[in-house]
Amino acid sequence: MEIAINPGMPTYSGGLGVLAGDTLRSAADLGTPLVAFTLLHRKGYFRQHLDENGKQTEDIQPWKIADFCKEEDPRVTITIEDRVVTVRAWRYDMVGRFGHIIPIYLLDTDLPENSSWDRSLTDHLYGGDSNYRLQQEIILGMGGVRMLNALGHRVNVYHMNEGHAALLTLALLEAQLGGGPLNRVTETDVNAVRQKCVFTTHTPVPAGHDRFLRDLAGRVLGGERMARLESLGCCHENMLNLTYVALRFSRYVNGVALQHGNVSRQMFPDYQIDAITNGVHAPTWLSEPFQELLDKNIQHWRRDNLYLRNAIEIPLQEILAAHAQAKETLLAEVASRTGLVLNPRVLTLGFARRAATYKRADLLFTDPDRLLKIAQAAGGLQILYAGKAHPQDEPGKALIHNVIEKAHKYSGSDLRVVYLENYDWELGALLTAGVDVWVNTPKRPYEASGTSGMKAALNGVPSLSILDGWWIEGCLEGYTGWAIEDGADDLAEATNLYQKLENAVVPLYVESPNTWGNLMRTTIAYNGSFFNTNRMVKQYIRNAYYPVNLIEHAQIEEPAAVSR
Repeated sequence: MEIAINPGMPTYSGGLGVLAGDTLRSAADLGTPLVAFTLLHRKGYFRQHLDENGKQTEDIQPWKIADFCKEEDPRVTITIEDRVVTVRAWRYDMVGRFGHIIPIYLLDTDLPENSSWDRSLTDHLYGGDSNYRLQQEIILGMGGVRMLNALGHRVNVYHMNEGHAALLTLALLEAQLGGGPLNRVTETDVNAVRQKCVFTTHTPVPAGHDRFLRDLAGRVLGGERMARLESLGCCHENMLNLTYVALRFSRYVNGVALQHGNVSRQMFPDYQIDAITNGVHAPTWLSEPFQELLDKNIQHWRRDNLYLRNAIEIPLQEILAAHAQAKETLLAEVASRTGLVLNPRVLTLGFARRAATYKRADLLFTDPDRLLKIAQAAGGLQILYAGKAHPQDEPGKALIHNVIEKAHKYSGSDLRVVYLENYDWELGALLTAGVDVWVNTPKRPYEASGTSGMKAALNGVPSLSILDGWWIEGCLEGYTGWAIEDGADDLAEATNLYQKLENAVVPLYVESPNTWGNLMRTTIAYNGSFFNTNRMVKQYIRNAYYPVNLIEHAQIEEPAAVSR
């Protein structure tokens, strides 16, 4: 549903879209035979504005499509609520390091032959209500399959990246039946579709799984389609559940971290679910100073990220100097945006992600007096926040307000808290490269993976995080960061967070700069070398797209299609 393709294209909202973009960047670098689909999102996600009290308001983000994309000739039609809707595609070429091109097709319904309502269906990412969302997902899934055929692509594998694309299976099933009635579908037909499809689920949060009331789904999809999906086990609790659609029609399913695989198997015990841990695209997220440092010291790191293990041999002073440059760049941006001049010598924590309540952005402020004492002992402490709340997420907006309210109370003290508005790709890159410690405090087990800490690790920035998602695999205590241990409640976990700051983080930063430099070095070597999409895409190819038992049947010179 979202892909972070280019910083000038607001076709993503956060981590899921950035991960999709990083996947395609690495796939292009590796020469993977793949094409991708998403929606155009003419008016973007939204631009966030925060007033001095932390109240969020939103503006649309229109962008100049023709500056980035080329319109394709084919037109396809799909049926929504008994209406015929025409769809076109815009193409963006993702060019890899060695010139391999992955076409990304952005589907668009803003055509004169469509009604004003239908023309708006590809305007907003995650906009509108359930009715709007389901109609968008018909365009993405069913329209995507038809556009693939119209463009002349021959496809071996359809990869549904989250349940938003699950209705592509319905288009494949209808093609399997040759246009015949769906009430004649057999298990053989279902299995034929299954052999072509793989599915990645990205969230253990129930609200993250798209569900639609049966009456709504029947009206939008049509009674025959809805009856067939229901008979195939795709409805639960009187709702069409697109996660179950994807599970029912996929030969391979995975979560996005080892822990998330475990959680997903508990959520969906009737299905076999594997795990491929997420990563990030190293050249996209490494700061310029670190890229120059790695180019000088590790010859082949861009070709194979595993060579980042050799960071263990880079001189400490060069590591510290590269980070100092990245930190200066970040603090200059903070000054430009806010007028606040922060101290580059002071320990700086970063916390930036979607403002959802389970991510607990305010856990750091559980005991304000203790946090202030930690700041005084450290000779100052700076905390940089960023993150958007979905326009309809009032608790998320309240969380932002709460953090900013706390920030005002510390004004003039040794503790400085800044909340930066309009968190996006470019600000994220500055933050993950420029802070000294990356903080993450989700409520277990709701963090599927998390990738911001991986971006920080590439830049030598250690994490101080709850043991959930990727951090269970990435945490080597004292070598890549520190674990906030599980507690009975928020207070217990906040207490452990303070203890780690007092006893490990602050003393090391203040008293032992060389030891801190070594921590940065091992963070790159251990975590940067593994938590990258170079490794991740290779795992998808080997385990999901073309596992050993299917290679002899696959025509691997043809593209695999990833529906986003």
